[in-house]
Amino acid sequence: MSRSGRYAVSIEVHRDAWGVPHLRAADPRELARAQGLVTARDRAWQLEVERHRAQGTTAEFLGAAETGWDTFVRQARLADTARRCHDRLDPDTAAWVRAYVDGVNEGLAAGAARAPEFARTGLEPGRWEPWTPLAVWLSTHILFAGFPTKLWREQVARRLGEEWTELFATDGPGTAGSNGWVVSGARTASGAPLVAGDPHRFIEAPGVYQQIRLACPEYDVLGLAVPGVPGLAHFGHTGRVAWAITNAMADYQDLYRERLRRRSDGRVEALGPAGWEPATAHTESVRVKDAEEPVVIEVIETARGPVIIGAQGGTPATGGGPDGGAGEHEWEAVSLRHPPRVTGELGFSVLPALLTTRSVADVDRALERWVEPVNVVQAADVDGGLLHRVAGWVPVRDRVNSLRVVPAWEPGHDWEPGPAPAPRADVVDGYAVMANARGLAAPLGVEFAPPHRAERIAALLDASASWTPAATAAVHTDTDNPSARRLLRAVEEVPEDGLPAGARAVRDALLAWDRRMSADSADAGLYAAVRGAVVRRLAAHEAFAALREPEPYPELFRPWLALGARVAFALETLLVAGPVPAGDVRRIVREALTEVGAADAPPAWGVTHRLAPWQALPDEDDAADSRWPGLGGDHDCVLSTSSVPGFTDRSARASAARYVWDLADREQSLWVVPFGASGVPGDPHHRDQLPLWLRGELAPVVTDWNDLVKEEHEQN
Repeated sequence: MSRSGRYAVSIEVHRDAWGVPHLRAADPRELARAQGLVTARDRAWQLEVERHRAQGTTAEFLGAAETGWDTFVRQARLADTARRCHDRLDPDTAAWVRAYVDGVNEGLAAGAARAPEFARTGLEPGRWEPWTPLAVWLSTHILFAGFPTKLWREQVARRLGEEWTELFATDGPGTAGSNGWVVSGARTASGAPLVAGDPHRFIEAPGVYQQIRLACPEYDVLGLAVPGVPGLAHFGHTGRVAWAITNAMADYQDLYRERLRRRSDGRVEALGPAGWEPATAHTESVRVKDAEEPVVIEVIETARGPVIIGAQGGTPATGGGPDGGAGEHEWEAVSLRHPPRVTGELGFSVLPALLTTRSVADVDRALERWVEPVNVVQAADVDGGLLHRVAGWVPVRDRVNSLRVVPAWEPGHDWEPGPAPAPRADVVDGYAVMANARGLAAPLGVEFAPPHRAERIAALLDASASWTPAATAAVHTDTDNPSARRLLRAVEEVPEDGLPAGARAVRDALLAWDRRMSADSADAGLYAAVRGAVVRRLAAHEAFAALREPEPYPELFRPWLALGARVAFALETLLVAGPVPAGDVRRIVREALTEVGAADAPPAWGVTHRLAPWQALPDEDDAADSRWPGLGGDHDCVLSTSSVPGFTDRSARASAARYVWDLADREQSLWVVPFGASGVPGDPHHRDQLPLWLRGELAPVVTDWNDLVKEEHEQN
């Protein structure tokens, strides 16, 4: 059997039962072209949304709601940075990326004809430039390190007090994280290592990861690609070596408080440590769907970096600069400094190099050139080699830079010329876990995930010395919620005397609960209701009154600046520390029990804890939202499904993929994504993996070409 397609005669496209593309070509460049071509046919709408997001042109077809993003991308100069990084690529990498882009351009028209979103929005497929994949990578990861958190800490320090600057430090909803673990052959049934895990990201439909296989005479690699970017940057298996990453939670982006002035001739200057210095400035027009006029923005760049807040001159300075010298008009703004803009490097030469690796030593060498984002990497090979290291470019500078917005005019906030050393584990003893907690990357960051996921995965791995791919996959779905421990202790400390009957019943049920956040658990739903009531009361406490109104920063940064979300994710800390007196905390917990006990019994956890994926163009059906399924898990479970306790149980962040790489036999490997291989509504593989993903099951990896369906092709 076969399926019809239009591919160059030198390209072979095969599909497995889940529609996953397995590609064969004559050489690496032709294979890169095939990857771009097939991705364009399968995911044209997704690719074009990503291209427009990277260029700051989404409001033109998606509407005014995207104006804030477009403004940020343009003022951050992401497209210009991508061009700069592309210009510094070595010739071989540049040609490889160009081949991918050629494939995308070749396949976009056919892909767009299959995707109904183009007709709904009136969007015509555009043309990808050689630097577009680098721009897509930048826009996908520019918020990965959570630099807006520095705006929050600045707000806390000024309004609540310097001593509370790091009070809310925790892995919150604005960051990306993951689980990952590598198990040595000494602890597996086969005697060969296993690499497994799941990246936690905001869930997007179509998904942010694409299952794919890339084969040519030089290599045969399968893994999870980022649509719009060639190769397999994050997760791959070459047959002899496999690798995976998690977010290192490193801090590598800085914010500077800039003092700007506009001269009478229109020139803009910025105040640096040595005095006033020239800044570049120009205007751009952001076109908005159905708007009569475009939004005109000013794009300013100082010696520190692009101005991303206050470029319009809307925040007047509070006085003269430290050296005097007021200009015709002065104001304050905030600029962003990040490694690709400074160095002109993204690390894209690593991508083709990874495809050729055959050992952990090869992976290790390739990653020496990696820049952004900064990741913890694990790898294993068929000879038993194991790797656990950090990869990426973290600047060396004053610690204050990592905490807050720093004044550009004060000395001492410059970056040193080279990056900080990348930490690594000397030995992996049995297994290693990476779950965004403090560990290898501790010297490089400020905020990390609580240790709960990492410790729970380690405890589960300790339970066996004969792991198999199927057994390893079960670790992904563990719903034990260790972060509930502290609130349950506070509940236990509430005296029963004087509690209303309903509150006593809630207290008794919670103290008997097994801490499992299962979708069908009524007790988990009860816990979530009490937790939410505690969070809301803490956020409303007078101690936090100064933090309720966020600074007038762009709407894009509001998730990092919302008091309620900050309280929700720092709840464990705030129950035992912080400005809320202990007596008030006890009262709040008692009131929460009373509130929940007086109301109708909350439903099972999965009734309210439902998937809420981001879609560039939401479904037209008004009832579509209600059809998204209920989930088990919680933010600090291994089955990490994040909501914002106290404000919404809907889960926007969860496993964007799950994988188990087997180094004994690649065909015993397993993988799954939340939706499917196709981004086209109505395609059989649009959302066919969702039931698997919901059950915690994984699909088999098929590597025998005889077990795949070859698509017919016609020579173009």
